[in-house]
Amino acid sequence: MHLGSDFFGTASRFIYTYVEKCMRNPKELLVASKAFTSETRWLSWLHLIVALSIYLLTLAIACSTLPLFVRIVSSCVSGLVIVRLFIIYHDFNHGAILRKSWLAAGILKIYGLLVLSPSSVWTHSHDHHHKHNSRSSGNNTGSYPLMTRDEYLKASRWKRFVYALSRHPITVFSGYLTVFLYGMSLRSFFLHPLKHLDAGIAILLHVGLLYLCLTQGVDVLLLAMIVPLTIACGLGAYLFYAQHNFPSCILHKREDWHYTLAALKSSSFIRMSGMMHWFTGNVGYHHVHHLNAKIPFYRLPEAMAALEELQSPGTTSLHPRDILACFRLKVWDVDRGHFVSFREAANAL
Repeated sequence: MHLGSDFFGTASRFIYTYVEKCMRNPKELLVASKAFTSETRWLSWLHLIVALSIYLLTLAIACSTLPLFVRIVSSCVSGLVIVRLFIIYHDFNHGAILRKSWLAAGILKIYGLLVLSPSSVWTHSHDHHHKHNSRSSGNNTGSYPLMTRDEYLKASRWKRFVYALSRHPITVFSGYLTVFLYGMSLRSFFLHPLKHLDAGIAILLHVGLLYLCLTQGVDVLLLAMIVPLTIACGLGAYLFYAQHNFPSCILHKREDWHYTLAALKSSSFIRMSGMMHWFTGNVGYHHVHHLNAKIPFYRLPEAMAALEELQSPGTTSLHPRDILACFRLKVWDVDRGHFVSFREAANAL
């Protein structure tokens, strides 16, 4: 028995050492990921056209005179399709798909206005997020506020309240109002009206559409705009939260931070059904996206399957148990090297 344990222990160490030696360094991994950055142009257009067609169809059904149950189901589906369209919009802004297409640019810029995510605001905040993903301190532009345990304990009661509110489930799932209408549009426009003029346009367009729908009836207002956007923005806001706030996430101090390491250790893989992967445009493969944002969303699974270093990510899912686990993560404990709850932070004193 002792010899067997020694044998398997030695074999395990040998295998681990061999695999470790076979692993590419960060630069080599980035180079290897470039093999998946080429898009299939017709396929990119097909994804956009199909998603737009389904959205318009579900929207038409939601506004029709069909039975109310059918309209409600269609309205909910349209909300999920908005998420898929957002990933296409997101990839276009990264330059991953439909590069230099004036037609795609026109369609997707209008889409960004309609979903309260004007391109000037989204590009600025999201680019910053990619360059500073999961640093344990610093500017949180483009992501949820993050405090270390020491910063939280030293903060005033008001700052603690605002911080807790920003990461509360109600705030996240109310993303239509909190993240997109207020954060992406109203706040951005009033802080920098000239820089984010498109945010002002998005607000005016949104108010106009709300009024137009209301003139057709409260049911049309709810099923054409309120329900789909509440679903899309709430789901989108949570997905973004869970991508960088999950139990096995590792954050790094500014001096220890590395782009590739942040992709592999600080960005999650969110397990979903095939249908939900479709509706969310493979956003669950977020660690792959953070390694190389030029990989089209429809090639992310292919890249993960081909690159061994991407096959053991930190994971979470949309199961209620995992959602609760992610929401319990409140502040980063530098000494322990993991997220803790507010209660754990206070008890650490």
